[in-house]
Amino acid sequence: MIQPFHLAIPVQDLEKCRTFYRDVLECEEGRSSDHWVDFNFFGHQLVIHQKDDFSPTKAITNPVDGHDVPVPHFGVVLSWEDWTSLSEKLKSVGTKFIIEPTIRFKGKVGEQATMFFNDPENNALEFKAFKDMSQLFAK
Repeated sequence: MIQPFHLAIPVQDLEKCRTFYRDVLECEEGRSSDHWVDFNFFGHQLVIHQKDDFSPTKAITNPVDGHDVPVPHFGVVLSWEDWTSLSEKLKSVGTKFIIEPTIRFKGKVGEQATMFFNDPENNALEFKAFKDMSQLFAK
């Protein structure tokens, strides 16, 4: 079993982000206060902390397989079926993608389905999937 990671991120609008992670990404809400909310982020612990003076930094990117990948970003590796379902749901609710759902490294080591989009506070998220999970750390 893989141990879950813990990630805490700042947000200005706690309720808008709470709605996004709970209703759009369907993450189960855990403990909370007036200034933070825990989520079960696909088996990991994500905490959004309200910081009124938070200002996202200028977006930077790194070229990867013909796309400008936002850095930093976070997300999870899903099963192929779950990735497909999530990508279809996100398209149906009008998500503005940074990188549309696509297959990266097609026919090469590490071939994967990937998509990038922002949460309401412009935190970049990546969700990916491998048909062959042995390719996750392949060289």
